[in-house]
Order: sequence, then C-alpha cells, then structure tokens
Amino acid sequence: MRPRRDSDRRRFALESANSAGSESPRRRPKLFVLMAGQSRKWMILVATIWIQAFTGTNFDFSQYSSSLKSALHVSQVQLNYLATANDMGKVFGWSSGLALMHLPLSVVMLIAASMGFFGYGLQWLLITGVVDLPYSLVFLLCLLGGCSICWFNTVCFVLCIRNFPVNRALALSLTVSFNGVSAALYTLAANSIDPSSDAMYLLLNALLPLLICIAALVPILRQPALDPLPPDAVNRDSVIFLILNFLAILTGLYLLLFGSSASGVTSARLYFGGAILLLIFPLCIPGIVYARAWFRRTIHSSFRMESSSFILVHDDDLEMHKELHSRRNSIVSNGDTYSLLSDNGYVFGSQKEKDSDVCCERMIGQDQLAVLGEEHPAAVIVRRLDFWLYYITYFCGGTLGLVYSNNLGQIAQSLGQSSNTSTLVTLYASFSFFGRLLSAGPDYIRNKLYFARTGWLSIALIPTPIAFFFLAASDSLLALQTGTALIGLSSGFIFAAAVSVTSELFGPNSVGVNHNILITNIPTGSLLYGFLAALVYDANAHSTPGNLPDSAVCMGRQCYFWTFVWWGCISVLGLASSVLLFLRTKHAYDHFEKHRISTQSIVS
Repeated sequence: MRPRRDSDRRRFALESANSAGSESPRRRPKLFVLMAGQSRKWMILVATIWIQAFTGTNFDFSQYSSSLKSALHVSQVQLNYLATANDMGKVFGWSSGLALMHLPLSVVMLIAASMGFFGYGLQWLLITGVVDLPYSLVFLLCLLGGCSICWFNTVCFVLCIRNFPVNRALALSLTVSFNGVSAALYTLAANSIDPSSDAMYLLLNALLPLLICIAALVPILRQPALDPLPPDAVNRDSVIFLILNFLAILTGLYLLLFGSSASGVTSARLYFGGAILLLIFPLCIPGIVYARAWFRRTIHSSFRMESSSFILVHDDDLEMHKELHSRRNSIVSNGDTYSLLSDNGYVFGSQKEKDSDVCCERMIGQDQLAVLGEEHPAAVIVRRLDFWLYYITYFCGGTLGLVYSNNLGQIAQSLGQSSNTSTLVTLYASFSFFGRLLSAGPDYIRNKLYFARTGWLSIALIPTPIAFFFLAASDSLLALQTGTALIGLSSGFIFAAAVSVTSELFGPNSVGVNHNILITNIPTGSLLYGFLAALVYDANAHSTPGNLPDSAVCMGRQCYFWTFVWWGCISVLGLASSVLLFLRTKHAYDHFEKHRISTQSIVS
C-alpha cells in the first residue's frame, strides 16, 4: 500500500462526493441490505454488553468468601489460594483462542457458560451443605469458574473487533466497562431474592451467564458480513458510541446510588428492575440506525457531516504510517537526512550528541519503539524492554487493585464493617466501571488535547498509592470507602486501556496472543500479593469460640496495616515503570499523531 499523492487524494475525495450525491435508485435495495447489516452489528454490541455485565463473576468473591472459608474450615492463606485460582484462568487464556480456531464462536461461548455453571454450581452445593467437597476439588472448581471468565472476554473481544474494525477501541472500552458493574448487579439480584444468603451469589454466578449466553445466541448467529464503511458512516458510528457512553455513565451512577442501598426485598427488586431497563435501553440503537439512514437518503440527501474526530488508530493508518516510516529510514540510510534510527531503534543525531548522552537517556533510548502498530510475535515481545515495563506497570497497578477487591470481605470484617461489605463491593465495582469508561476519554478529546496513551496510563496509576497509604493511615469507614473508590477507579482504567495499549505497541493482529501473555501477571500477582496479605492477617489473628484454629479471625487495624504499606510501595514501583514506559514510547506516539494530522489535512 503506497501513500497517495496530494492530487490523488483530492481526486478520490471528489469522486467519493460525486458518487454519494448521484446514487442510482437501483442501488437502494443494496443500501437497505447494508442498513440491515449495520443495524445487526449494534444488536451484537448490546449482546456483548450484556455478556460482559453478567460474567464478571470474580468481582463478587468477597461476598461469599467468608462463608466459603467457614464451610471448608481453612486458614486465610488457604482461602487466598482459592482467590488465586479464580484469577488463574488468565493463565489458560490461550485455550480460548485455540478453541476459536477450530470451533464456531457460539460454541465457544456456550462452553464458557458450561464451565461457569459447573464451577460455581458445585461450590453453591458445598456452601448450602448439600455436598461435602475436599479442598483440592474446590480449588479446581474455582479455577474452572475463573477460566470461563477468560473465555467470555475472548468471545467479546472477537465480536467487537469483527463488527467494529475502525472504532474497535471505542467498542472494546465500552463493553469491557460493563464487566466492572457485575458485582453491583449481582448484589442487587441477590438482595432481591434472599439478602441473608451469601450462597445466593454462587447460584447466580452459575445461572445468569448461562441464561444471558442463550439469549445472546440470536444476534450472534445472525451476524452479518460487513462491508467497509465510508467516512460519514464512521462518523455516525462514533456519535452512537458517544451516546452509548452517556447511557453507560447513567447506568453506573444508578448502580452506585442504589446498588446496595435497598432496605428490603421489595425495594431491591425495584432497583434491579430499573438496572435491567437501563441495560435494555441501548437496544433502541438499531432503530435509530434505520431511521437516520432512511431520513438521510430519502428526505435530506444533501446532508453532510464532517470527518470524525473520534477515530483511534485505524489499521490502514497504521499500515501507511509504518510504510512511510520505513521509506524515511531507507532515505536516512543513504545520508539524505540528519536524524537517524539505529538498528536497536534508538533515535540520535550527530556522533557528538550520542557521546554526550547520559545514562538515563540511554536507558530511555535503548531498544526504543520506533513505530506504532508493528506486529510483534510472542518470541519477540518477551525480549523487548517495553513489554516488561508494561508488564510491571500492570502487575503493580491493575492486578494489585484486583487483589484488593478479593480481600475486601476480610478487610471490612477486620475493621468491624462486615455490614458494609456489600456497599464496599458495589463502590469498588461502580468506580471500576467509571474508570473503564474514562479510558475512552482520550479518544474523544485527542484533537484538543493529545497525550500518548501510555502517559494516560501513568496518570491513572497515581490514585493507587495514594489510596493504600491513606488506608494505612486511618481505619475509619470514610477512609475505607475513599480508598476503595480510588483503587477501583485506577484499576478499572488500566483494565480497559490495556487492550488498546497492547494493540498499539505490539500490533493489532497479534493482540489476542500478546494480551494473554500480559495478563499472566494477574494470577501471579494474586498469589504473591494475596499470600503477603494472608501472612500478615494470620500473624495477627486469634481463635474465637466455635471456630477451628486454622480458621481464626483477625480483628483490628493491625490485620492489614503492613499489607497496605507494602501494597502502597509496590504501586509506587508500578507508577515509576509506567513513567519510564511513557518516556520510551512518547516518540512513536508523537510521530504517529503528526502523520495522522498531516493525512487529514491533505484529504480535507
């Protein structure tokens, strides 16, 4: 693919405008077929939102963890291993990609639902006393339930990328955001059935994803073959995404206000019904697509919209950017320019400037990423410094927030706030949801305020150490709520932005494999961070009457004080790693943005 000259671009734009204005009536049947396909893709997006909203079953672990601990008569360290098993499904994320290579997407989704059904269903039978299961089998059941989440996420990623190849980053950030409200939705659902039963969460974890997947089969099986979109259609899609984000914010605020405030079964049912209506409301989008296209083609065919400012990094832009970069480097090798890119990607000018570089600058420049979107196979990515900086950033940031949510039940119990556990879980889930939505913000404001996505990642990490040190300094309910909200906001942004960052740094075509390599840090962090918290907890625990020695309960501020201090220090390390990653990738992001602006000015 060669970049067009100025004259070619102007001619192409003129021909496109003429063809749009002089559409033949014979093409209108094909137009309505295209409209139907575009409408179905929005139904698939809504189905993906529903799947994500009801499959974040790992976020409500703290709701039933105390009951699970009592049923198994295990220590806090052993309970931590079960929490790790819930997250260990990320290690087997590659299996979902392998399954998609040989099985239809609908079959893979049903397999994921079946794994969750058996994994959580048998744990429900254990807590209710119907069956007696050994600890090792419960560990495998937790692993099976966690693996189902990873399979669901892979299915949703594929659906977004297939149906929204241009605005895939907006589709991913929107759908992944709803994964953060799962805990709030399950809290409302459980309270509307039996507020006194912790086992109800496990029953809902087993049944709801299965029912949602069966309902989602209808639009997924009718998935249309989509043609490339013209620029005006891309812009309309971006506007629809903006509307959907406003609806998502409204849903998040609703769940934050009413997610755990129900005083009885009746009020909980009313609030849960309102949440379901908010999730159903985006189904009106297909009708909007039909009406808008009919109005534009039939009544006001002369209507025009300017090109979208919401488009992120399109595949064609990346390909053109990479080709221009390679051509520039070939010119540089002939000595026609002053700037030079060395074999290891380090940008420098004259030999004198190179010799005067300080150690810090050499660290930033060594093996520096030269261009966005370049494909990196798995064997190459593990040898890049940028990847390991990115890995440490995620490991010491988002993963730490996830481990905090897993321990939220014991943290609230140790501080005498057991009655507020549901409120805290809802608070974490809601702010995690808002953080995920905020990850799409840079794409909407990039024309007015451009900043490398890795820089936004660094900014998103700042609340995490502040929250942990605040939690260590005070044991009040206000401090617990504030810290939980900040950690949820920070980790939610990282979870949602990570897919786009992986795509931009290491290639969109390899994102499935590369992102699964990245998230192997989640079970590792869950094990290490949770083990650290469990050691501190058990060291300060005291046996209580009626409990076995191994299931002693810790009460007081000292149960998690040193855990919060250590977690705060670890998050500072993650922040430092993210800043270094930003400095190393800023050149590539700036280069791409300059190319994008110049391309838009030529086309316009």
